[in-house]
Amino acid sequence: MTNDTLATGLTVVKHHDKLGRKECYLHPISKTIKNILGLLNQEGYIGAQEEITTAKGGKIKVNLLGNINNLGVVKPRFAVKMQDFEKFEKRYLPAKEMGILVVSTPNGIMTHRDAKKKGTGGRLLAYCY
Repeated sequence: MTNDTLATGLTVVKHHDKLGRKECYLHPISKTIKNILGLLNQEGYIGAQEEITTAKGGKIKVNLLGNINNLGVVKPRFAVKMQDFEKFEKRYLPAKEMGILVVSTPNGIMTHRDAKKKGTGGRLLAYCY
């Protein structure tokens, strides 16, 4: 059993995408992983995902598009105020307006752009570009 299922799942997606594979399977799954995969799908980094139920819990089949340059988790999960997003954009993203930071807010999991629009802060979970 792994200690950080989010880090393991995102690493599997990143490695399979870099190898040029068309799909990968994630196990174990959680609601956080499902929400982050949904955001990556909305932003166009991955294709659709499908949940497969098994006797041992379940798997997610993720269709890959080859659009990921880098994908990872943020450790430790920094608390970020709305006005501090720019500091973390410089730290984790290669250029302005390129890539996304995934933030867990009181309104749910969303990208840093959506959090800025709603005027809320939260905890950084992951980044992708």
